[in-house]
Amino acid sequence: MSKRKSVPESGKVGPVIYLSTRYGEVAKQLTVPRDPRTPHQLATRSNFAFVTRSWQLLAPEQFTAWDIMGADRAVMAWLGRDTPLPGYDLYVLVNNGRLAIGLSVYDLPQALPTFTPNPTRELVATISDGIFNLKLHVLSQPVEHTLLLAASPRSPGVRCVQHFPFLGFLPAPVDGWCDLTELFVRRYGVPALGRAIFIRTRQHINGWNDLPKEVSARITAA
Repeated sequence: MSKRKSVPESGKVGPVIYLSTRYGEVAKQLTVPRDPRTPHQLATRSNFAFVTRSWQLLAPEQFTAWDIMGADRAVMAWLGRDTPLPGYDLYVLVNNGRLAIGLSVYDLPQALPTFTPNPTRELVATISDGIFNLKLHVLSQPVEHTLLLAASPRSPGVRCVQHFPFLGFLPAPVDGWCDLTELFVRRYGVPALGRAIFIRTRQHINGWNDLPKEVSARITAA
């Protein structure tokens, strides 16, 4: 006679996890979460830890200021909320975003800005004699901190891109054109003729970003 191991109400037996739910006993395969610990992941975790620690060092009146800001109706509307956002959550939201783009942490919340229309227009990508150039037309001087985000070069048939890493701040325009070549090549190298390039720009003021504006171009011979 052989012994049979009974199924536990909850717990792990070998590669199987058993759970007791309102629908009865459930068994599922054990999976180990994937954690490649990329530089971006590590930087994000480091920033979050720093912001969390810095919150603990604020004065009582600074805590109150963040709570008041989180309950402001304009801020709630901007965030798409019907209820106030706790001061801690707003502090983390604003300052995590600032650290991610290399800016300093705010001890006090800044006023919600009024964004003017994003002045960026068409994107032009060319290769001439093996030299790649990527330029963005702007109608007026962008705000000081305009974020440049770009996807990796894609097939010309691609129409929708989801992943846009932050490359840096939009360079100052010369005669109405911002030269994005150095920032793009630093991240992705020189792309091939015929590939499609997608970028997004976002204006950043006082810890707040406006909605992204996306433009794209196919690399052509100059």
